[in-house]
Amino acid sequence: MSVWLRDESPLTPGTSDDERRTDIFSLLRDEGRHHTAQVTAAGADWLASAGPYPRSTLSLWAAHPTAPGVLPCGSTFDVVNVPAIFGRRMLNRLWSEGPGSGPVAAHHGRMLLFAAPGTAQRLPALLSWEEWGTPGADGSGPGDSDDSGPADSGPVDSGPGDSGPVDSGPGGRAGAVPPLLCHGTGDAVTVPALAAGAPSGPRWVVAPDTRHPWLPGPDVLLWACVRVARATARTPRPRAGAVPRARAAVTLLTT
Repeated sequence: MSVWLRDESPLTPGTSDDERRTDIFSLLRDEGRHHTAQVTAAGADWLASAGPYPRSTLSLWAAHPTAPGVLPCGSTFDVVNVPAIFGRRMLNRLWSEGPGSGPVAAHHGRMLLFAAPGTAQRLPALLSWEEWGTPGADGSGPGDSDDSGPADSGPVDSGPGDSGPVDSGPGGRAGAVPPLLCHGTGDAVTVPALAAGAPSGPRWVVAPDTRHPWLPGPDVLLWACVRVARATARTPRPRAGAVPRARAAVTLLTT
């Protein structure tokens, strides 16, 4: 997630906690190093505000910048947890045709899309009510008048508020929308470290870079899910058991 080099790490032997804290946040504030997948100091402040003790969270990150953190959902943000491939397609839609996305992390073959509080409760209901009729040539369904973008709505530890997976259901979306995990009040999610950690650990795809990042609401994520699901349903798939064969070359011999 970071563009920092190993020899620039503030975690050098003999460095005090105060020196580490100063180094890590001075690096985060270095705008010349800003990168889409790198958290800024303002972004770290926003993440820390999700917990009950933001100052303690920042102090912990300053002392251990390569360690992932665990933050509660429901107050500052909700998280929609989707399979990596489907999540990447959603991001492509959001950035190419929609309003963009909020922070996004990748972990264990899943993508965590940070969303506005309340999304975890409303998105499953919106998906279940969506009309999944036969899509048109442009991917629009029975209730769509055009393909314009959505209106602007302004390891995971599951808790009692976890709405659970949203199954694919019957109709046109069967097999097109994979199970979605919506994490809201009562849940906690693992967030990537401020600095580059283990390669197999969580990483930022779109890192928070402001104190008040824009977060998509349930209507925006519903729009992205619908567009991706319908586009996936239109993609032709090879028949089961069919093995593509190269076209044989035929040589005509004349005598």
